[in-house]
Amino acid sequence: MSLAETPAPTAEPAVLRYAAFTHDPAGGNPAGVVLDAAGLDDATMLAVAARLGYSETAFLTPPPTGAQEGGDGVRAYRARYFSPQAEVPFCGHATVATAVALGERHGTGDYLFHTQAGPVPVTVDERDGALRATLTSVAPHTEEYPDADLTEALAALGWERADLDPALAPRVAYAGARHLVLAAATRDRLARLDYDFTRLRDLMRHTGLTTLQLVWRDPADPLVFHVRDPFPVGGVVEDPATGAAALAFGAYAREAGLVPDAAELTLHQGEDMGRPGLLTVTLVPGDPRVRVAGTGVPLPEPAA
Repeated sequence: MSLAETPAPTAEPAVLRYAAFTHDPAGGNPAGVVLDAAGLDDATMLAVAARLGYSETAFLTPPPTGAQEGGDGVRAYRARYFSPQAEVPFCGHATVATAVALGERHGTGDYLFHTQAGPVPVTVDERDGALRATLTSVAPHTEEYPDADLTEALAALGWERADLDPALAPRVAYAGARHLVLAAATRDRLARLDYDFTRLRDLMRHTGLTTLQLVWRDPADPLVFHVRDPFPVGGVVEDPATGAAALAFGAYAREAGLVPDAAELTLHQGEDMGRPGLLTVTLVPGDPRVRVAGTGVPLPEPAA
């Protein structure tokens, strides 16, 4: 190949950094955001995500030809999400971060993200001087997890069956990505997370899981949960605030009859990591979809 035929290198995209589900840059879950990813190939997007090292980075391009625009005044995009090691079909916290970034530039209102999991409507509004994004899931569902795989998951976590809350049965929940919901019987069990990274990663790959949604239900308030999310398939030990898993958990809680048909759940995540975040999950009667809302804040640029 002659020099004239050598492909030009892909230009480095402009990358924004936000923390989702928090007002404080020291809290919540950091995400990368690329608002104009036109012309970037998969390898470049993966390389950007790997360089950032966040659990996910979102990449926006114009919506696919013929895709629904979402109605008058709705801004539509195609959204793709990459962890440091692989593309994932959907990511909640990176969607919140991206929606807040768009809201800062284009104003509040309705957006539509075309994801690999399906179309995800997002509304950005302002509350108490902060932008807040509310996203609506694709149609969710739950399913059984094979007992042999559950035994392996517990072994990888270093948990015993006696560590599980018998009132919250283990199940896989989906609202754009698959998460195994495991409920700890005590707050102390949830706090002591120290697992076999490779063993759990291999099991999750084998059974098609994105994260484990480890939960503890607050006995003082049945609508309040503390959660943690191991994410070894993405090359991340733990995710600080996981919107996709929160959506899936909302579907789980409703199908299990743990909460009313109309409910607002509060999920605390990241406290045990020193990055506290707050996720609000809303269930609406007559609508099988689940909503999760949170704020977002820009992160300071790293030192050169």
